[in-house]
Amino acid sequence: MEAREGVTATAGPAAHGPEGGIGSLVLVGFMGSGKSTTARAAGNALAVEPVDADQEFERRYGPIPAFFAEHGEAAFRAREEELVLELLEHGGILALGGGAVQSDRVRAALRDRRVMWIDADLETCWQRVRHSSRPLARNRGDFVDLFFARRPLYEEVADVVVPAQASVEAVLDVLRRLPADARMVWAQTAGGAYPVIVGHGVRDVDPGAPGRAVTVSDEHVAGRWAPGAQIVIPAGEQHKTLATAERVWRALAQGDTTRGDHVRAVGGGVVGDLAGFCAATYQRGIAVVQVPTTVVAQVDAAIGGKTGVDLPEGKNYVGAYHQPHAVLADLDTLETLPGAEHAAGYAEVVKTALIAGGRLWERVAAGAPVDAEIVFACARTKVGVVAADERDGGRRQVLNLGHTVAHALETVTGYARLRHGEAVGLGLLAALRLSGLDDLREQVRGLLQAAGLPVTIDAVDPDAVVAATRRDKKRTGDRVPFVLVHAPGRVVHGQDVADGDVRAAVEELLA
Repeated sequence: MEAREGVTATAGPAAHGPEGGIGSLVLVGFMGSGKSTTARAAGNALAVEPVDADQEFERRYGPIPAFFAEHGEAAFRAREEELVLELLEHGGILALGGGAVQSDRVRAALRDRRVMWIDADLETCWQRVRHSSRPLARNRGDFVDLFFARRPLYEEVADVVVPAQASVEAVLDVLRRLPADARMVWAQTAGGAYPVIVGHGVRDVDPGAPGRAVTVSDEHVAGRWAPGAQIVIPAGEQHKTLATAERVWRALAQGDTTRGDHVRAVGGGVVGDLAGFCAATYQRGIAVVQVPTTVVAQVDAAIGGKTGVDLPEGKNYVGAYHQPHAVLADLDTLETLPGAEHAAGYAEVVKTALIAGGRLWERVAAGAPVDAEIVFACARTKVGVVAADERDGGRRQVLNLGHTVAHALETVTGYARLRHGEAVGLGLLAALRLSGLDDLREQVRGLLQAAGLPVTIDAVDPDAVVAATRRDKKRTGDRVPFVLVHAPGRVVHGQDVADGDVRAAVEELLA
């Protein structure tokens, strides 16, 4: 390929090809997020000279602050748009200016590119640029408004989301292995960094896990998605017990599994929770790769490192935080999912959309199906929450929206009457009643009902449910914190709710 004057061109396709890998890489993100630094690190790793769109603009037209002052932002955006469209023709590694994605033409041109969003938090970006000469970083209030206004645009174009502190080399190592249509969000926690990969066929992606894979699955999933699984457990929440965990531990030991090997958990939330717990505790901890095969597991349960088993006294009473080595959310597995299981997972989608607000809530509220976009957005939301609070000390508790009543319903019905997602749907309705949001409750009720989920329940004792909420594993002392909603995107945790109010919300669920 022949390079235009002043532009370093690279060999290879302009975008990732049908077999995947890294043919070109475009970095987007807010000012101060570290796009240029990441581009240089990626260039070093791939032996490619990166191009920085802002630097190229200044090489051609002079300093950006001076251009802004003389010609205004509209003229700058017009020149920037033409420059970026030109640079995109060359492939390689390209870092865009923070506002380039405001152009409809640029966003359209990015659709067939591998686009990585460097997702830095607001305060990090502000501290990096507050004393710079950037024309849009002179007033903090305007800076904050712009930060949140542009986030939906980065979400729209990115198929890879990476926090600013991630290891570029580790991210690229995984990207090389991905199919072209796969998406990835990089989870960065104190307990470990790992990719959450969403796409068709991604269950076959090699995430670079250590040693041998010992596959754990259940009797419903193993034959279709985990042929040759070494450990097969009974299906259903009622089997998520210490007795089943002991079977798995002993099978690992009898199979001469060592700390240099890893568990591969193929199944829904029960398999992921139990196999992850066994991996966390076997020989004091071995790696686990989560391969979730249900909606509830792909959008929630497999991500974040919570593992555990149930006791008769309460759900997930015994467990451990154990971040996975990777999460491979293969959309193909959802095609064979029974309708009731698919619907049950939808309740977690609604929950996550209420937490996220914005574009995800708009799509879910409009009745969008659970597709690749929805699964990826839910994964991105959960990864972001967990990164801020890995061990449920604060912000992560918002992920329990609807779950305090849901877990109580599961407990009093012996884990046999309700699928987890069905209980979560009922719990959401109770939480919205406790939040005093009647209109939003009716909207969510309609979404759940349209998906085939129950919106009422019979033959349960409200007092027994209230008593079960008091034994919730999140309680501290005599206090059980509830998660309530102010509006989609504004969810608060740690709220005190009177027993009488909880009872009234449960009574409203009775058929």
